[in-house]
Amino acid sequence: MARGDLGIVVPPRWRRRSDPDHGVLVSARSPVLPDSGVRPELVLACVRVDQELAGWRDAAMRELAGRLDDFDVEDEDAFDLMGHDVAYRRFAHRRGAADIVSEQWAWLLGTLGFTLTCSVAREDYWDWCDVFEAIAETVDLSEVAA
Repeated sequence: MARGDLGIVVPPRWRRRSDPDHGVLVSARSPVLPDSGVRPELVLACVRVDQELAGWRDAAMRELAGRLDDFDVEDEDAFDLMGHDVAYRRFAHRRGAADIVSEQWAWLLGTLGFTLTCSVAREDYWDWCDVFEAIAETVDLSEVAA
């Protein structure tokens, strides 16, 4: 899939990785380092999926629980976002001494699964949660769905 096939608006001045990992469409982080020492960041990724949205996300959460320290799902929901079904999860985990909160939106179009994961230190979460939601609302899957 070409990176130009999917749209997302990243906050101004955020630094994008020029050569992200396989399956990562966009990886970006804030240029500002908060007092917490953890830069807010986002990753938009795409994978092949051979199951329905809920099953895919449940399996992904189990995989994260086995991989991340002190993993805990704090909130989950399913709703329509900009004309597409989305599975939402907010989860916490530890990265070194930092307590991290991640918000993740997931869309399934045919056999392509897309996830937008936005992460920040817990103490910075309330400063960034509205920004993360606004970013999620800019994800444009119309070219992929066409």
